[in-house]
Amino acid sequence: MVAVVLPISNTPGYYCFSCPGCNESHRINTNPANPGACWTMTGPPDKPTIRASVLVRSGHYVPGGTAKDGRCWCDYHRENPGSNAPTCYVCHSFVTDGQIQFLSDCTHHLAGQTVPLPAL
Repeated sequence: MVAVVLPISNTPGYYCFSCPGCNESHRINTNPANPGACWTMTGPPDKPTIRASVLVRSGHYVPGGTAKDGRCWCDYHRENPGSNAPTCYVCHSFVTDGQIQFLSDCTHHLAGQTVPLPAL
């Protein structure tokens, strides 16, 4: 059994998984006593099901996510090609039985597809 979701050390109730769509780690909270949103997670660590959906937004996709002059990471990347700076994106998914289903509002190449979660 190879885990695709792992607990985060020293933060009870928090778990992470690697997202093959946006190439980031997504973190969820499963403890209602913790602040912020709370998800349910069932199933073994190699085939978890997470509810509700996981929505991650960055840059101009976040309300108020631009600078005072209206600029965002998209502008920075246009002016600095090859930069390792963050990007503006939406990653929205459901995780069911170890598979990640990317919804159509994702801005990455896996939008609308379902793929296995990668091992951690």
